[in-house]
Amino acid sequence: MYIGIDLGGTNIAGGLVNDLGEILEKYSVPTDRDRGSDAVIEDIYKVIVHLIESNRTGKAVKGVGIGIPGIADPHTGEVLVAVNLLWYNVPLKEKLAAKIDLPIFIDNDATVAGVAEFQVAQKGQYKDAVILTLGTGVGGGVLVDGKVVSGHHGIGSELGHMLIGEGLYTCNCGRNGCLETFASSTAIIHYAKHLIAEGKATSMLDVVNGDMSKISGEIIFDAAKAGDAVANAVVNRLVKYLSIGIMNIVCAIDPEVIFLGGGISMAGDFLLDRINAQLEDLKYFKASPCAKVEIAKFKNDAGIIGAAMYAMIQG
Repeated sequence: MYIGIDLGGTNIAGGLVNDLGEILEKYSVPTDRDRGSDAVIEDIYKVIVHLIESNRTGKAVKGVGIGIPGIADPHTGEVLVAVNLLWYNVPLKEKLAAKIDLPIFIDNDATVAGVAEFQVAQKGQYKDAVILTLGTGVGGGVLVDGKVVSGHHGIGSELGHMLIGEGLYTCNCGRNGCLETFASSTAIIHYAKHLIAEGKATSMLDVVNGDMSKISGEIIFDAAKAGDAVANAVVNRLVKYLSIGIMNIVCAIDPEVIFLGGGISMAGDFLLDRINAQLEDLKYFKASPCAKVEIAKFKNDAGIIGAAMYAMIQG
C-alpha cells in the first residue's frame, strides 16, 4: 500500500493506492500557493495523514510518492524549482520527513504520470517508452530498459524544454523556442489569438461571443474538426513542431512507443492521424521501424497513481 500525491498549482490531490495501481481512497485540498511553501507542505502532510487514517485494508502504508510541477534533486528530495508554485530550493522531503516516519520519493509530475502509464495502464509491457503530457505546458517521462530516467541532477526528461525553433513568446524557463511554446494548450491558444489579431476570420469568435480570452484548446480542436481555417492552421502548426520534437526523441532514445497525455491528447485520432502522417515525412531512415505514437490511457488520476507506483519502484 502506497500514498501518491499529485502536487499542482490548483490542488494537492492524494490517493491511497494498492500494489496493482488501484486507488482505494482519494482526498484533495486547494494548494493556494500564495500562502508560501511552509503552509502548502503542512497541507501535504495533512493529506498524507488523512489517507493513512482512512486505510482500512489492514496493510501498512510503505511509502509516499510525490509528483511536483518542476524539478527536484533525486538524492535530497529538494525542489529546485517549481515555477507554477513559486518554489525555489524548497527542502520538501526534509520537511515532510520531520513529520512522518515513511520513505518519501519525489519527482517531476510528468515523470510519475509516465510511471502510471508504463507500469499500470500498459501493464509493464514496454521497456523503452516515453510519455509527453500536453497540457498548460509540456512535460515528459522516459523509461529506458524498464527504469525511469530523471538524470543525475534530476533535470532529465524535461522534454518540453528542448529547443525546436523561434517562438512567438518566451517560455517560463526564460528561453525562446521550447517545445512547450509550440505544443501546449497555452501555445495553441496564443497562436490562435495571434492569427485573429492579424485579422483572420474564424468561427471561434462566434463561439466565445467575441471574447478572445475565452478561447480554449477544446474550442480550437472543435473548430478545426468543423473545418475552420484558422483553427486548422493552429492545429497544423502544433502537429509540425510536436512531430519535430517526437523525432528528436526518437533520434536520442529510439523508444518502442511514445504516449501522448494531457488535455490536448483528448483530441484523439484527429490529432494522432496528423502526427503520424507528419512523422512519415520526417523519418531519417525511411525504411527503418520507428516508435509508434499512441494516446495515453490514463487521464486525471495519472499523477496520483504514478506517484504511488514511483514510491513502490524506488522503495
